[in-house]
Amino acid sequence: MKNPDGDNAYEIYKDLFKGHRFPLAFVDLDKFDRNIAYVARTQVDTGKTIRVASKSIRCLELLKRVFKKGGDVFQGILAFTMEEAAFLIDNGLDDIIVAYPSIQQSDVDIFVEKTRCGANLCLVVDCLDHLRALSAAGKKANLRLNLCLDIDMSYRLLGRFSHLGVRRSPIHCVTQALELARAARDLGGVHIKAVMGYEAQIASMNDNYPAKGFKNKLIRLFKQQSVKELTRRRGMIVDKLKAEGLCLTVVNGGGSGSLVSTGRDDSVTEVTAGSAFFAPGLFRYFHEVYFEPAAFFALQVTRIPAKGVVTCQGGGYVGSGEVNANRLPWPVLPRGMQYFSMEGAGEVQTPLKLPTGCPQLALGDPVFFQHAKAGELCERFNQLDLVRGNKRIGTTPTYRGQGHAFL
Repeated sequence: MKNPDGDNAYEIYKDLFKGHRFPLAFVDLDKFDRNIAYVARTQVDTGKTIRVASKSIRCLELLKRVFKKGGDVFQGILAFTMEEAAFLIDNGLDDIIVAYPSIQQSDVDIFVEKTRCGANLCLVVDCLDHLRALSAAGKKANLRLNLCLDIDMSYRLLGRFSHLGVRRSPIHCVTQALELARAARDLGGVHIKAVMGYEAQIASMNDNYPAKGFKNKLIRLFKQQSVKELTRRRGMIVDKLKAEGLCLTVVNGGGSGSLVSTGRDDSVTEVTAGSAFFAPGLFRYFHEVYFEPAAFFALQVTRIPAKGVVTCQGGGYVGSGEVNANRLPWPVLPRGMQYFSMEGAGEVQTPLKLPTGCPQLALGDPVFFQHAKAGELCERFNQLDLVRGNKRIGTTPTYRGQGHAFL
């Protein structure tokens, strides 16, 4: 069998989609499945289960495939909105933590309804206003709504004067966590059953860039210090919450890039993986873990404006986050293609410079890209083509293809 990772990778995928309409997106299931197996192996020695971050997949069939192929080590979903959680529950999935808080009435109504129907559903909170709104809803419905306390895992080397990590929860220390836990207990109608903390500065920071040895060493040193600090602090918070009488069934941590370090944390009961399965552009260069790029999109060449230049139709699928060149789609096949700095990836057309020795491209030929992020790719396409054994075996709808835009 030809290897789609070798020098002939472009020709393999090109032949596979000959005559198909572009743009299109596809997932190589062989690589996707190997990523599932790899993620599972990261926790063989830890005994931790793995919660799947659905925002990084956004395709019902592929979400279910992770659990089917991965086995019992995969338990539960980290959803990104309450509406998405309801959709997943209605489609047979359960044990869901909604990782981003919301107290708008429509979301609270869904939370109450699904809890009343027996769903194992939990919503993240991080402030007293969250608690008050959900407590009122729980008491009105004569229910106890399950909550997850979100702890800020950022690294504050200089106290409040520095913040290395994402800005999510305001709860950073033991005292703040205890205050909110006590408030939840006193208010009633709610129950804190879980704790989570996302160490973004570990899980999403590449530290194995090609030809950047000194930079990689500095980043790894920073990560080591941050892991020590957050492991100690998270352990203290969990211990104090349990001493306060909280029965925590879940302590969730990490992300795809920190599966190894988070799995070693004794206070954590489970780790999270999401981007690992598609392995998009921004999840290429980690020292501790390696994932195979599995999700791609293809554009057609529609112009050849000059020698060594092609222009593709569409392509402006820019990833969220800080604005820089890494958020542009990554042109991966043929290898070595580059953007023009004055144009980048455009909404209706994307010009690219061809490298020396590039295969000759004609009008109608595909160029293959990876999105910078993982699940955001699916917001651009109604379906994903599925590839296995170098053959196109069918399609599956994305959330968008099923008529849903949850955020």
